[in-house]
Amino acid sequence: MNTIEGNLVAGNAKFALVAGRFNDFIVNNLVEGAIDTIVRHGGNRDNIDLIKVPGAYEMPVAVKKVASLEKYDAIICLGAVIRGGTPHFEFVAGECVKGIATIATQTGLPITFGVLTVDTIEQAIERAGTKAGNKGGEAAAAAIEMVNLLNAIDAA
Repeated sequence: MNTIEGNLVAGNAKFALVAGRFNDFIVNNLVEGAIDTIVRHGGNRDNIDLIKVPGAYEMPVAVKKVASLEKYDAIICLGAVIRGGTPHFEFVAGECVKGIATIATQTGLPITFGVLTVDTIEQAIERAGTKAGNKGGEAAAAAIEMVNLLNAIDAA
């Protein structure tokens, strides 16, 4: 049996970080976590572009445009949707997830999801670099692994 899997060596891979400005006090930590992870795994800061969108709802349109450029090895989506007292949360989070997943499956490009969907600001803070780690870093690690996995599948 031959097992094919990716590794966590960023090398010369090019990454687009698509990050929402809404809740930027959280998202900025996710962006820093993603950049730190890429660099710690051998990536080059010059191979990272940060694309800022207004919020999570607008993210799929930007991700689709970035994917169409065919100049990135992976796209890392970063944002924070925090539940409020209205159903707005469900609409924004749902459309963001569906849009990004659709683009990933249509293009075959690794697109990772580091958009927090949480009930409280405290939960967001925990997932942006405190008790629960940094989900931006985790999304970057998944992107690195997926780039290498797809390359390994091509080489098999």
